[in-house]
Amino acid sequence: MRQIDVHQLADTARFNRLHALILFWCALIIIFDGYDLAVAGIALPSIMKEMGVSATSAGFMVSSALFGMMFGAIFLGTVADRIGRRRAIAICIALFSVFTAAAGLTSDPVSFSVTRFLAGLGIGGVMPNVVAQMTEYSPRKLRGTLVTLMFSGYSVGGMLAALLGKGLIESYGWQSVFLAAGLPVVLVPLVLRALPEAMPYLIRTGQTDALQSVVSRLVPSHRPQAGDVFTLAADDKAGSTPIRRLFQDGRGISTVMFWVAFFMCLFMVYALSSWLAKLMAGAGYSLGSALSFVLVLNFGAMLGAIGGGWLADRLPIKHVLIGMYALAAVSITLLGYPMPSAALFVVVGLAGASTIGTQIVTYAYAGQFYPMAVRGTGIGWASGVGRSGAILAPIVIGVLVGMSLPLQQNFMAMAIPAVIAAGAVSMINHRRSASAQAEVAAPVRAAVREA
Repeated sequence: MRQIDVHQLADTARFNRLHALILFWCALIIIFDGYDLAVAGIALPSIMKEMGVSATSAGFMVSSALFGMMFGAIFLGTVADRIGRRRAIAICIALFSVFTAAAGLTSDPVSFSVTRFLAGLGIGGVMPNVVAQMTEYSPRKLRGTLVTLMFSGYSVGGMLAALLGKGLIESYGWQSVFLAAGLPVVLVPLVLRALPEAMPYLIRTGQTDALQSVVSRLVPSHRPQAGDVFTLAADDKAGSTPIRRLFQDGRGISTVMFWVAFFMCLFMVYALSSWLAKLMAGAGYSLGSALSFVLVLNFGAMLGAIGGGWLADRLPIKHVLIGMYALAAVSITLLGYPMPSAALFVVVGLAGASTIGTQIVTYAYAGQFYPMAVRGTGIGWASGVGRSGAILAPIVIGVLVGMSLPLQQNFMAMAIPAVIAAGAVSMINHRRSASAQAEVAAPVRAAVREA
């Protein structure tokens, strides 16, 4: 009888067709997710004009989706460890597609906010699940690169929203960019068929045949045998209270620090995503130019995510994150000062790289920090708690915009959280992470052993 440690198999596997398939589908899902999230900020000036709402009220309207994301991340991130990750991802896609499209059929702030809240459940819930999926199946040496490459789809979605927004809003009104978001729901059956299920879930539910099939695709050289027994390392076995596991084995302080970092980084991300176009329009730029800044912001985010992931596979990911947060503090502050257009575009790109890009690398770090069996729970809670920062950001910046403060002060308010996030990440105990413990255990633990 052979005992096969699926975690160790995944860690040491070579990149192959299964990894590429998971990367493709998870990245595609994140592209749609990024579009659905960015579309509100793109359409915000037009929505404010048509519905006749103030900057403060508009901030609350945008935050309704973020409030839904908080609940979605916590609930759907945690429940996926119990009902299976594929089902949880499918539920999320259906939620954010249907209800983002429904928001385009509304004509008043209240109904718009309700539909955006329901869409937010799916937008927030899908993030921890695709991160957990990509992290679980990625080879350890490529994990940071693959997770951040996948999550760069978020920036592609934001750029897609900016590109479509420039044409669709002028030709068909702000409603059109929301209605276009309903298309991904047709992909739900394909996602259920194409994505493999989480391996801890298959072990827990006794689906040995399905697990044999997944392992054979993960490691093509593997030859199934009748006596195979699939196991997880002791730290990877889920207990009855996965939330409590986030604070066990010396992970308590680090878990809280992840929550602080997520809060601060998501504050910056959604402050910029929601108000950059409006602030630039108020500074004298045309709507087209203001949307171009959103496009550059997301392009910079994509480069920052991929570059940060590449660095994280070669340098300590904790140190990479601290440097990225420091860059965020400097670049966002500079946005409030006059400079030539070319320099401004560069600074906007750096701001995107060091906020949205940094958030993606922070997701990757959280995915590596927690054991496989509670990875969805760990990422979900960090993302969910962090959503309170995302909720507050449009409201706080909306109040500042309504006070007609100088542009510099608006951007300084967005930059301060970067300093706090850098401090929080510096306090994470990396020695307690699952990735660090796996590296220590690897020389003395074989993936397959005879019993």
